[in-house]
Amino acid sequence: MIAAWNRLTGIHKTLVQTLGVVLFMGAMGWAAVPLYDLFCRVTGYGGTTNRAAEGSAVVLDQTVRVRFDASVVRDFEWKFRPVERVTEIRLGEVGLAFYEAHNPTDRPIAGSASYNVTPYDAGLYFTKIDCFCFEFQILQPGETVLMPVTYFVDPEILNDRDARDIHTITLSYTFHPTDIPADYVAPEPAMTN
Repeated sequence: MIAAWNRLTGIHKTLVQTLGVVLFMGAMGWAAVPLYDLFCRVTGYGGTTNRAAEGSAVVLDQTVRVRFDASVVRDFEWKFRPVERVTEIRLGEVGLAFYEAHNPTDRPIAGSASYNVTPYDAGLYFTKIDCFCFEFQILQPGETVLMPVTYFVDPEILNDRDARDIHTITLSYTFHPTDIPADYVAPEPAMTN
């Protein structure tokens, strides 16, 4: 009887421990994306950029080249490209770049842009003030739009021994399909005379 009780207690203990591990792993899986996103934003890891409400207070004479790259995931029907492929900007100076997106289909399509900066060490110093990537975009059938990104490269890059010798930074965007919200109302077509 005591052996049977010990066996039941052992099974119960194992079951509780297994359930605890499953719950812990589920919680970690749920928290992984926001924690990883926070880690990347704080450290610039993986080319994650910063965000600011306004430009830098300091503008230096030293310049950096900024390359603009654009792509869409497979089977996403938009055409997407940078208007200007390369620009040169002073450290701390506010820059404005445009990307062009076109929906060649006969139906509205929504998309959201993921982005990164290379080399990765520059991510901590590449700061966006405003960007089309902050919200999803909906393009009407046949619509072509210019989408702006306002940015600067923080002069603090010169104080980072791993990043101070970077002379070219590439800002890359990839558009992914997004569901159109159920409450979305398409705009009325423009009237022509």
